[in-house]
Amino acid sequence: MIEDPTAHYADIREGVAQVCARFPGEYWRDLDARRAYPLDFVAALAEAGYLSAMIPEEYGGSGLDLTAAAVILEEIHRSGCNAGACHAQMYTMGTVLRHGSEEQKRTYLPGIAEGTLKLQAFGVTEPTSGTDTLSLKTTAKRDGDRYIVNGQKIWTSRAEYSDLMLLLARTTPRDQVAKRTDGLSVFLLDLRELVGNGITIQPIRTMINHATTEVFFDNVEIPASALIGEEGKGFRYILSGMNAERILIAAECIGDAKWFLKKGSDYARERVVFGNPIGKNQGIQFPLAKAYAHMLAAEAIVYRAAAMYDGGKDPGVEANSAKMLAADASWEAAEACMQTHGGFAFAEEYDVERKFRETRLYQIAPISTNLVLAFIAERVLGLPKSY
Repeated sequence: MIEDPTAHYADIREGVAQVCARFPGEYWRDLDARRAYPLDFVAALAEAGYLSAMIPEEYGGSGLDLTAAAVILEEIHRSGCNAGACHAQMYTMGTVLRHGSEEQKRTYLPGIAEGTLKLQAFGVTEPTSGTDTLSLKTTAKRDGDRYIVNGQKIWTSRAEYSDLMLLLARTTPRDQVAKRTDGLSVFLLDLRELVGNGITIQPIRTMINHATTEVFFDNVEIPASALIGEEGKGFRYILSGMNAERILIAAECIGDAKWFLKKGSDYARERVVFGNPIGKNQGIQFPLAKAYAHMLAAEAIVYRAAAMYDGGKDPGVEANSAKMLAADASWEAAEACMQTHGGFAFAEEYDVERKFRETRLYQIAPISTNLVLAFIAERVLGLPKSY
């Protein structure tokens, strides 16, 4: 067995696993059936301090790095749980910590750290722009000591269960900026005050219980103090957050892959057909073994990208590659586990079909495989820009 590249975080893994053990498959199946949000699970993680991992100690957090956050999310998924209800609180931290004002940090971070405030909503994607972020149409127009926000966001997960939202909006029209990357700004919105006062949240039903929504902004008034960093520099701020997001989601995929591989291997040892355990057959062994090898390779690039991020380097290529390879590894492991279980994979009580649906999302979000490949082709291989 190759040594775990995050062995020095064993205490964190053990602690997260202990929390997750209180939320077995039955808990998630019940939520799935009711399409309910895992309030108890999120509260337990917050109480244990895992959701404040990246908040500095001076604001009440643990002051850990992105690698530690990746380990936390990986372990959640390896335990059969789902971090989709709370992972945004980790990857939005970078934007606030790196670019937020001292007043913003002292106003919000202590509450987030102790779990009384939730920063789970990340308003970037729009119906007409998708991953073409620079084409977003939501506007924030300065009017004295406030901004007026109008527009629409989609796939804004957890907005119904978040107190705060990180919002990317256009503050300068596209025809008035020198570069396409200029003119976008980031704001930290207090949803407690704004929902029903210009902000409307509409849930979107999906194939998995992911609590995602559309958010509509109709002449929403926010104070100028909600601006993070400099006006017009928001796209640059968001990019570092997107790298963190991809690394953390990739870690979740590694956790899913490990869950599928253990689930499939356990079943292959226990299931007896024609007088022998099915795990004796190479038709069962080889897909699981290959998925394991691919998981190991993906795991290495995930934690390499995390180390680069923690070291202050630009891990754009590594973060995107990690997201793609880890998503592929988790999907391959899911397929192998599903085939190993045969018909029983379709039975809810085994949890395979639930996790199968959950891990499929990562082939698409937070960025599709095709866009990752286009990014690598242009940035690394020097090929002409295709989008």
